[in-house]
Amino acid sequence: MPIRFGTSGLRGLAVELMGVASIIYTKAFCHHLEETGLARKGDTILIGQDLRESSPAIARNCIKAIRACGFKPVDCGLLPTPALACYAMFTGAAAVMVTGSHIPSERNGIKFYLLDGEIAKHDEISISCWAEKLEGCTGADAAEAEDAHQLACEAFLNRMKALLPDAALTGMRIGVYQHSSVARDLLIDILRHYGAEVVALGRSSTFVPIDTEAVSEETVGLLMDWAGQGLDAIVSADGDADRPLVADEAGNLLRGDLIGLMTAEFLGARVVVTPETSNSGIEKIGSFEVIRTRVGSPYVIAGMLEALAASKGGVIGFEANGGFLTATSFAPAGKEVSALPTRDCFLPILSVLYMAAKSGKTLSGLANAYRLPVANADRIEGYALERSAALMEHLRGSEDNLSAFLAGIGRVIGKSDIDGLRVYLDNGRTIHFRPSGNAPEMRCYVEAEDKAAARSMLRKGLRLIEAFTLGENDREP
Repeated sequence: MPIRFGTSGLRGLAVELMGVASIIYTKAFCHHLEETGLARKGDTILIGQDLRESSPAIARNCIKAIRACGFKPVDCGLLPTPALACYAMFTGAAAVMVTGSHIPSERNGIKFYLLDGEIAKHDEISISCWAEKLEGCTGADAAEAEDAHQLACEAFLNRMKALLPDAALTGMRIGVYQHSSVARDLLIDILRHYGAEVVALGRSSTFVPIDTEAVSEETVGLLMDWAGQGLDAIVSADGDADRPLVADEAGNLLRGDLIGLMTAEFLGARVVVTPETSNSGIEKIGSFEVIRTRVGSPYVIAGMLEALAASKGGVIGFEANGGFLTATSFAPAGKEVSALPTRDCFLPILSVLYMAAKSGKTLSGLANAYRLPVANADRIEGYALERSAALMEHLRGSEDNLSAFLAGIGRVIGKSDIDGLRVYLDNGRTIHFRPSGNAPEMRCYVEAEDKAAARSMLRKGLRLIEAFTLGENDREP
């Protein structure tokens, strides 16, 4: 079955997930819950979905599979992934979220949640093994489920209403790029709750794949055009709202790892868990311990759990895409905000906006004060998995291979192999090559001293990757 777990959840072609694959994997999840003693027949399993065209059909399959396994499906409808996860933890239920997050509409996915949060890598292995055993067991029940959409959304909004002081964003004029994000209405509701004037922008009836780690030139152009409307900020999210997008008053994007750093400081975090791809300047700026991991929320969650096991407090995690996770509760406004160990866009968006409002600075002024190395990233789509594997094998094969590959960019003085290959150069710059964990894509991340240098370096890195796919890896960038 050409369906597999990626950095966060199950991913594959939508047409395949609309078929038996979603039934088999949902049944496999149910069997995993029973086998581990986390749930038993008759218990509730929540279902949510994003706004992709294929999501309703896949969600119906999930409901049928849950019923066929003897569990009680409860339909939470269209809602953000963090809202579903929050309600699952609040009610003590497992959950299934139908979403492909930021990937194109012809693909989709499923995220699975235990009673205490997102599944870990060992859960993925067990679910995959069960899926193999159930390959021919495609029988399913009726797609009937109790409706809990309103309850789930209210529970999540109540959590967010405890984050900031009353009227915290009064006086701010904030644009919300709605596109096809399932957060598009809830985000406006919570911003208005805190007193902001909200301008709705770019609502779409078709799915728009927004990757907050590699924002398209078209999206950047829209943000800069909208910034001319006298906005203090423009905010948005990816398809299932587990990654924030924040632009300043001029339409310039804030990097996700900077958003994460700012949010960690707002919460008063003492331990930050973040992947190797997050900005290398984080250790120098923050007043907290930093733990680096591989890319993907399951790895960040594992790092947070290790910190908790070591009796550490104030534990949070974030990724370079801006997705923010909390392993402990916080009370920045005097009211407890419970832990939510899954990626969320709402908490970082509200935190950053409040920090700007409280400081009296523009968002650009607040961001520039951090003086992080300038980072940039992009990807090459349609990059076959075997090609990315061959490229990584070549670069890891010998020091000579790596040095020759990067000869036109800089001299190699160090490297890290936590996830992909992160290379440190003698000019103080960094370049990182990493295959995507859930799509046929090859990603390139760079850090340099200014925007122009970062853009130039990124172009060279992408051209080197493209040349290698053509068998021309010795071509000059």
